[in-house]
Amino acid sequence: MKYTKEDIVRMVNEEDIEFIRLQFTDIFGQLKNVAVTKSQIEKVVNNQIMIDGSSIEGFTRIHESDQYLHPDLSTFAVLPWMPAKRKTARLICNVYNPDGTPFIGDPRYVLKHTLDRAAKLGYTFNVGPEMEFFLFETDEKGLPTTRTADAASYFDMAPIDHGGDVRREICLMLEEMGFEIEASHHEVAEGQHEIDFKYADALTAADNISTFRMAVKTIAQSHGLHATFMPKPVFGINGSGMHVNMSLSKDGKNIFFDPEGEKGLSKEAYSFIAGVLEHVRSFAAITNPLVNSYKRLVPGYEAPCYLAWSASNRSALIRIPAARGQSTRVELRCPDPACNPYLALAVCLAAGLDGMERGLTPPAEITENIFTMTEKERKAHGIASLPGNLLEAVDLLEQDKVIVDTLGDHVFESYTAGKRAEWDEYRTRVTDWERQRYMIVY
Repeated sequence: MKYTKEDIVRMVNEEDIEFIRLQFTDIFGQLKNVAVTKSQIEKVVNNQIMIDGSSIEGFTRIHESDQYLHPDLSTFAVLPWMPAKRKTARLICNVYNPDGTPFIGDPRYVLKHTLDRAAKLGYTFNVGPEMEFFLFETDEKGLPTTRTADAASYFDMAPIDHGGDVRREICLMLEEMGFEIEASHHEVAEGQHEIDFKYADALTAADNISTFRMAVKTIAQSHGLHATFMPKPVFGINGSGMHVNMSLSKDGKNIFFDPEGEKGLSKEAYSFIAGVLEHVRSFAAITNPLVNSYKRLVPGYEAPCYLAWSASNRSALIRIPAARGQSTRVELRCPDPACNPYLALAVCLAAGLDGMERGLTPPAEITENIFTMTEKERKAHGIASLPGNLLEAVDLLEQDKVIVDTLGDHVFESYTAGKRAEWDEYRTRVTDWERQRYMIVY
């Protein structure tokens, strides 16, 4: 929805809105906000609300800390889970320097900059995410456990699906905020759920992912549950993914569709696929950002960990869903819902565009179940694997100029430094597994 400054001021004054949350995202995808009362609304719409950037992970140093929030007026929405009287609204913001230039460390800027590059070629990048998450019970202190009273599996319903009411409330509240919910259902693992919302331009899609995560956690909490987007919270069952469905349009037409092309796909679609496959090992540190992410990317739990594509094979990293025409799309199945959506969509687009600009051709389609292949069979097919852990992923990221240039020096350096620190903390910790395995024997 396109709003003017005057529209925002009028709605705040006429609709009993008392608080406005100005939201932005740090480089690791954590949603931040500054809340102001409606008395400050003129300052809000005139980009006069300031933050201390030195307090935000990966933003600025202490001596250059002042930054300003420039709200994207099209993101104005009332938060439906807040009290109906004296309402609270939100605006998603871009971060700017005091001299009026965009802050290059703002993840939203990174995505906008990459989208501008696509726009100069005449392309609009559309994205439809599929968000999975777990609902767990909390303990007597309100802290999350890994317990669930849920005994349901894929597409099951009440009474064994105990999360149905929470999913329903999430869907209804998101629709109040302007989302178009396409489907919601129980996933494979106990306590695991998926809600899919309609595709949108990539910037809106990234905003929607951030809003979705906030809404799910908030509404689950109101039901005494804890929602988590942690990729692999429980050993021995499926983890949570965020499949990303991508397409490019030009002059309103989906350029991935060619009725005369093999499998109804255009040359651009094949080159886009090839570009993603060439760079995916390098950008995994962005799409799969946690130590825990690589506990999900192992064979046996439906998560794709092998570099291949297919029009029908769900064991492949990239799948081409059956729909054609305007619905033709490339589904990347490795990202997880803990990622920074702005950075994740930026690197996916950059990889695909690189494939198109270089006219790359993807390897042959793999129709067999890759999970049942031996290592020798995978090698014979030329099928490589995603990184085995976060450290390997960061090492690969540092070697890929296309992805590094997409992130920009500031984000790249801050992000990789943070991830190396995360890995160092992990590798030096003593885990329950180690104590159970070694304490008695040794």
